[in-house]
Amino acid sequence: MKTMKKSTVRIIVIFLIIIICIIGYYTYLSGRRRDTAGEAKMTTVQLVLSRDLVNDYPPTVKEVIKYYADIQKCFYNEECTDEEVEQLGRKARELYDDELLSINEESANLLQLKADIASFKSDKKQIGSVAVASSVNVDTFQEDGYDFARIQCTYSLIEDGQSSMSSTIYLLRRDENRRWKIYGWDLAKNVNPTD
Repeated sequence: MKTMKKSTVRIIVIFLIIIICIIGYYTYLSGRRRDTAGEAKMTTVQLVLSRDLVNDYPPTVKEVIKYYADIQKCFYNEECTDEEVEQLGRKARELYDDELLSINEESANLLQLKADIASFKSDKKQIGSVAVASSVNVDTFQEDGYDFARIQCTYSLIEDGQSSMSSTIYLLRRDENRRWKIYGWDLAKNVNPTD
């Protein structure tokens, strides 16, 4: 009878040790997965920079402007390093039409961009939200053998807790690869839609 009690106690102890080991191992693995997930989170800037515009170029006028607005929000709302500002600036330039690039030399464009960002931040401004017109509100036309598109984008700007709206009209031109490229822009109040 004593040996029977000893064997039962041993079996119970062994089972308890096995159960504790299984629970401990499960807890260890669960913690590792959470740590790995935490490390894998990308910042907004990294997410915008990660887009491969060679293989994943925005397919529509609206998507080009939405991505451009994402870049702008990174410039003006995020704390970017100089290197990130330069990388974002290059991403923005990949969306520009060749004619726009030809009149905006890269280094001068980058200096102007950094000055604009500094001014925006010193005025304590931020882009609250961006509303790009729907795809059905894109005005398309042909001129000089090129396809053009016009789209409105409205920015909600926040300065000292006050919100204001600013609308910009973007003009895009389709290139030889059938990609919509930003040809230029102006404030909506300065644009006559019949031009």
